Amino acid sequence: MRDFLCRTCGQRLSFENSLCLNCKSALGFWLPTRSIYVLDDSGRTEVDGLLLERCANNLVAQCNWLVTWSGVPTMCASCALTRTRPSDDEVDALAEFGRAETAKRRLVLELDELGLPIRGRDEDPETGLAFDLLSSSQSSVVTGHASGVITLDLAEGDDVHREQMRVELEEPYRTVLGHFRHEIGHYYQLVLIDESNRAQFDDLFGDPDEDYQAALDRHYSQGAPEGWARDYVSSYATMHPAEDFAETFAHYLHIRDTLDTAAAFAMAPAGSTLDSVLPGDVGFERLVEWWLPLTWALNQINRSMGHPDLYPFVLPERVLDKIRFVHNLVLPG
Repeated sequence: MRDFLCRTCGQRLSFENSLCLNCKSALGFWLPTRSIYVLDDSGRTEVDGLLLERCANNLVAQCNWLVTWSGVPTMCASCALTRTRPSDDEVDALAEFGRAETAKRRLVLELDELGLPIRGRDEDPETGLAFDLLSSSQSSVVTGHASGVITLDLAEGDDVHREQMRVELEEPYRTVLGHFRHEIGHYYQLVLIDESNRAQFDDLFGDPDEDYQAALDRHYSQGAPEGWARDYVSSYATMHPAEDFAETFAHYLHIRDTLDTAAAFAMAPAGSTLDSVLPGDVGFERLVEWWLPLTWALNQINRSMGHPDLYPFVLPERVLDKIRFVHNLVLPG
């Protein structure tokens, strides 16, 4: 994530800002230029000859993204991917929905910067990308992915619930953004894995056509196999080849976005940004060279503040081979 500045007063901004807290200027983010702009009194701005205004979801989804002015309410590229949301009378769920959409916008920006294809249900009704963001306070909701549709239980936006689940499932890391990155990994398995790379996929992760329900039952009855950390990025990745790929894909997104942010604040080399890393094996080796010392430093900073490690993961050689595979899918040499 890059370092943003207010174009009126120079105040530093975060990606989520819709208002400059220094000069009180209204703000909006424009995806094509990946920049934040100041809006005029009518709530609009002009960029490259286009008249822009806030996304129609600016209130309900806390969205600060801009759309081309058309005279009718229009949703941005991120909000348009949401197929289902809580009803207007679900007050608590709507607050959680807004937080989830904020995380989803960060995901969509990273996918856009990496040049990954994003095809919605309007382009591909059968397997196009869509999000169902639902609250389990009204009915049972299972977070997951099916044929391009990502479902998220909005209870994951509640800090207490999420931490309780993290502890119960013995997970070192659990966030809404992490859920999105994992589930989008399932989507990109459908999009990016074909006959040209299927054999390598099977060699690294296993057969994705293996019985999923049997694997699920085995995982929750027996747990991860002994010594799993030598070959997998997480215990959940041991459940099924598709989950191993999704966990690995999510980890790659963690690495790329964190390095990009670190570079924006001079904590990593300028070449580690999302738009400048070399493709292929050479680029991956550079990523690892930058990533390992950065996470060591971040963990030590967290410990100095009395917090757990920010990055509670170990990346053995087999896991690095899997992440390398993802890197080469995203940035083929």
